[in-house]
Amino acid sequence: MWKEHGITINLPRPGAPRKISDRGVRTIIRRVLQLPRTTRGELQKDLESAGTVVSKKTISNAFNRHGLHARTPRKTPFLKKKHVEARLEFATQHLDKPMTFWEKILWSDEIKIELFGCHKTQHVWRKNGTAHPPQNTIPTVKFGGGSIMAWGCFSACGTGRLHIIEGIMTGEKYQDILDQNLVSSARLLKMKRGWIFQQDNDPKHTAKVTLNWLKKKKIKLLEWPSQSPDLNPNENLWKDLKIRVQR
Repeated sequence: MWKEHGITINLPRPGAPRKISDRGVRTIIRRVLQLPRTTRGELQKDLESAGTVVSKKTISNAFNRHGLHARTPRKTPFLKKKHVEARLEFATQHLDKPMTFWEKILWSDEIKIELFGCHKTQHVWRKNGTAHPPQNTIPTVKFGGGSIMAWGCFSACGTGRLHIIEGIMTGEKYQDILDQNLVSSARLLKMKRGWIFQQDNDPKHTAKVTLNWLKKKKIKLLEWPSQSPDLNPNENLWKDLKIRVQR
């Protein structure tokens, strides 16, 4: 201190000392890295048992200084070991496929679109005391507001036909949808000879009546791993459609 400042007395500190010691911070960080769903309340109790009483905000500040932030966990399909292995095998087999291969694929999927309301978290900018004006609220109706089921397809050339599904979906109804829309969509998109049809492993898609129809029409199927909606680019298209309907 003498060499640096020319004095030996303690200099004023820039602020109050942190209530959680460096060792305590390392302990709680180690715990949340092992168990990410640990709550701040649980950490409060652990620190209190060690003689350190702090608020939840203090714990958050300690985490934020070390790059840890509370986030809503992403939702992913529940995968068993066989699903993981099948997805890995699919990725390995198709890793080096050229762009021309993917341009030959006609992707398909079904979607349920809510016609009223929104099921995702939304925010509005408002002042205190203005919670109830119509522009700051989200209307709701009893028993939901109705929905529409639809089947659609698309390729690198664009979107194919969109078919509205009425009633309960069965293997026979799915085959009828394909009969009305699949080949006509391929023609509309000017798909080249040898195009490949993609569908997931829904029981209606793998029903005997459906597979027999595809075989009769000599339509080649893309082998698709189970529990893999996140691999289907149709999901991105459906997301855009849902956002526009909600608006």
